[in-house]
Amino acid sequence: MTVVKSTLPEEALRVTGTALQETLVDLLGLSLIGKQAHWNVVGPRFRSIHLQLDEVVAAAREHSDTVAERAAALGVSPDGRPETIAATFALPGAKDGWLRDTEVVELMVSALEAAIGRLRERIETTEKADPVTQDLLISVTAELEKQRWMFEAENHPREDGK
Repeated sequence: MTVVKSTLPEEALRVTGTALQETLVDLLGLSLIGKQAHWNVVGPRFRSIHLQLDEVVAAAREHSDTVAERAAALGVSPDGRPETIAATFALPGAKDGWLRDTEVVELMVSALEAAIGRLRERIETTEKADPVTQDLLISVTAELEKQRWMFEAENHPREDGK
């Protein structure tokens, strides 16, 4: 059953729908990684990383809603069910148990880099299929790059070597 008729031609809708669904899975998964790390981070930088993880989770959730609504507007039913996320999620995830603050930084840099790489591929594939969706994916990428930068900055020692 199709409730919403798309304004895109069939092939463009297929390409765009796939890009949006894959992005939705990445964003929902990223929010889960962020929350898992948020609950389990330990170490001297606990508080700053704990709060930074909240920022990532909030951004991922906000963008996932925008991505899902874009899909729905095009007549593609977004699928954010837990079983869909579990079956198709491809970003690096957190290990079980407590996570040192340094491990969380590495995890988030890695997960964000993977998400950004996947988004950049989708930006290319949607260029001709749907520039409106491409623009949305560009804005999501910009936010994730900002979040990655903030975690990457945590990896570098101070000038005094500490």
